[in-house]
Amino acid sequence: MNPDFFPIMQAVVHYSLHFLAPGLIAFLFFKNQWKQAWLIMIATMLVDVDHLLATPIFDPGRCSIGYHPLHSYYAIAAYFVMLLFRKTRIIAIGLIFHMFTDWQDCQWSAMT
Repeated sequence: MNPDFFPIMQAVVHYSLHFLAPGLIAFLFFKNQWKQAWLIMIATMLVDVDHLLATPIFDPGRCSIGYHPLHSYYAIAAYFVMLLFRKTRIIAIGLIFHMFTDWQDCQWSAMT
């Protein structure tokens, strides 16, 4: 198999999970407001602003989970608490799914 295949697939899976999967979640669980829910979940990608605090800003070998402040285990725990409140539930789902997506990317990176 072509060695360039895995990094390409990793990027396709990663960005599909960031953009397409939230749309599916929104459509399945928030039918009446799925477009709004999808946009809110996409907006939760702003959590990546914490990458600007790192040096270098982008390091392909670095796992963001547990490294960046808004990707810390404390922050992730707060995102789960946000699930308890109706007004923050869609945001929480977007943030938790974002963390899951970044976590799976770390797992994929560890295999290569």
